[in-house]
Amino acid sequence: MIAGLVLHSALVPALMVTGDAGTDTDHMQEVGEPRAHVARSLHAGADAIVSDAVALYPFAGLETVGAEDRAPFAERALQLIIAAIRDGALDTGHVRVSELAALAEQKKMGARPLFTIVYLVERAALDALALDDSFGASSAPWPALAQTIRRASFDLCAALAEHLRGGAVDGGVVDALTTLNTRAVFLAALDKEIQRSERLGEPFALMVIDVDRLADINTRYGYGAGDRVLERVGIVVRNYFRDTDWVARLGEDVFAVLLPAIAGRDAERLAERIRLTVQERLGVHDHRSDQSSPVTISVAVFAGDSVERTLKTEQLIEAAQRAIVRAKQAGGNRVERSELTA
Repeated sequence: MIAGLVLHSALVPALMVTGDAGTDTDHMQEVGEPRAHVARSLHAGADAIVSDAVALYPFAGLETVGAEDRAPFAERALQLIIAAIRDGALDTGHVRVSELAALAEQKKMGARPLFTIVYLVERAALDALALDDSFGASSAPWPALAQTIRRASFDLCAALAEHLRGGAVDGGVVDALTTLNTRAVFLAALDKEIQRSERLGEPFALMVIDVDRLADINTRYGYGAGDRVLERVGIVVRNYFRDTDWVARLGEDVFAVLLPAIAGRDAERLAERIRLTVQERLGVHDHRSDQSSPVTISVAVFAGDSVERTLKTEQLIEAAQRAIVRAKQAGGNRVERSELTA
């Protein structure tokens, strides 16, 4: 039996920006000058930043990185962060991105330790700027400058993930069916965000999305229909969130979204909107029997203003899974808050 999956209407992103898109050259120059200043400062202090980052390796689970490889990884990561800050973005085709990704593959380094190195370099760079008399952590521009470095770090991780797609690292970084990030890449990004939140007190949110009654769809329409449901849900989820959010296939019928720098109330609203979007726009229809089945999701949401140093990625995932179970027990097609147990 062949089932046809129907997208009932066009996808609408979570956020839309309207207004004049003309180029404001004066504003671009004002924004570009601080970036150039930060880039110059980081370049001048590169040796100390790399040294500080490498010194943190043993405390970040990177003991297995060979002594001869520690500085080269950090140096390449810092140069790419500087390039992203200076240019306002990081081109995924940058030759140094390819070199860093190739080095990771050569050394059989997985996504998690690679992302951890990027985080350590980001941390050392922030510390260096905080001590720079030109900036200083107590200065008025500091929050914006710090966000510039964190965004550059995020761009680097995203660029590395693109380069590792289809490679052998951690079994690949892209899910073949949905083309989303794999569980390994997602957990690496989540681990990095937990460290950032613990250190800087920044909020983030985690969503775990479970497709309701997928086993019933497979039984009624065949496994091909179930795969198409997963594929389409993946498309909806990927198109719904920001470029700065990490979207992944976490398990057989489970997706996950990591949303940096978002308030808990906003994350819960987004979860409810994505639930409604799937309910209203996806469905399975068998043209032979004229039978139809709705496609719905249950969503667990964890939102933290800041987290403790001892928090592990596994704890967040397990708490979300418990929330999914509660949602299923209540009939599914609902949003459930994920809370850590004492």
